Amino acid sequence: MQQRPHLYVAITNHGFGHATRTAAVLAELNRLRPDVRFTVATQVPRWLLASYFGGEFEQRPVAFDVGVVQSDSLQIDRTATWERLQRLRQNQDSLIEQEAAYLRQEQVQLVLADIPPLAIAIAAKAQVPCWMMGNFGWDFIYADWGQPFADTVDWIRHLYKDCDRLFRLPFHEPMQSFPVQEAVGLTGGSPQFSEQDLRQQFDLSADAKTVLLTFGGLGLQQFPYDTLNAFPDWQFLCFDRQAPDLPNLRTILDPLYRPVDFMPLCDWVFCKPGYGTFSEACRVQAPIASLTRAGFAEAELLLQGLQAIAPHAILSPEACVAGDWSVLKDPPQPPLQALPWQQDGNRQIAEAIAEALN
Repeated sequence: MQQRPHLYVAITNHGFGHATRTAAVLAELNRLRPDVRFTVATQVPRWLLASYFGGEFEQRPVAFDVGVVQSDSLQIDRTATWERLQRLRQNQDSLIEQEAAYLRQEQVQLVLADIPPLAIAIAAKAQVPCWMMGNFGWDFIYADWGQPFADTVDWIRHLYKDCDRLFRLPFHEPMQSFPVQEAVGLTGGSPQFSEQDLRQQFDLSADAKTVLLTFGGLGLQQFPYDTLNAFPDWQFLCFDRQAPDLPNLRTILDPLYRPVDFMPLCDWVFCKPGYGTFSEACRVQAPIASLTRAGFAEAELLLQGLQAIAPHAILSPEACVAGDWSVLKDPPQPPLQALPWQQDGNRQIAEAIAEALN
């Protein structure tokens, strides 16, 4: 019996965006090559992966990187991040050996990673190529944090330099640590329900202004839901299980639905800077109202890109918490240029993997 081609996918546990954009690529690959076996190595919730990737997969709940320790989508704990990074480095040898043994035993042919550096060392130990996808590396994030992280940045760059191929997503930093780069288009999920069905299911008026509130897997601790009282004729959507019961707020609890499914209905996607949300909103041409995000180097690149290519508004977290949402009542600021990227990043990456697994 012929062995099924086996892809091992290592995804950072930081937030939800890395997982959803990778799962969208896997969904396209599964469509092209239904014979592929998928192992997904991450600790993000299985339901999240399944909501973007409808195929069968094995999940290995391991952690290959730390990302950024946060109490919510905007609050960063650098000390806790540094401490966890030191523990990861102390334990890296056993982790590399453990996962490389799995790759050999299960005859994995290719590793795809978004974007934990140790995935490269694991693949090398098992003598398997490692491809990556991303718009930033963790070296870029930590380098912005100064001297305490300098040794960690060097460690990460030493690992990244052995990456066999990087699919560089839009809204990217230079990613100079990666020797082989290939630019691809926007990635992410596509809406899977008709606007009519969503309006009927969630009692949404076609005449009312509609705003999607989406702040990633960590949410916002201080989100001022009482501000919705100043918009009585508008309708708001969110996925926050802690949200209050308000007449103009629909809280989506069924994991069958994702933020991208509602974006075509919306006058605004109100969010924090994040590749996944920006990319999916751009793919359906929904205006984006974004908070700024201090201490996260990627945010500046995202906001610059947003202003260049999408209808937008930008406000500070302080204005948001204070309930100053006046920008939502104004028309979006027009982009400075037409969308410079194709919208078929999922297909580009999936086709390359499908060919490699032949």
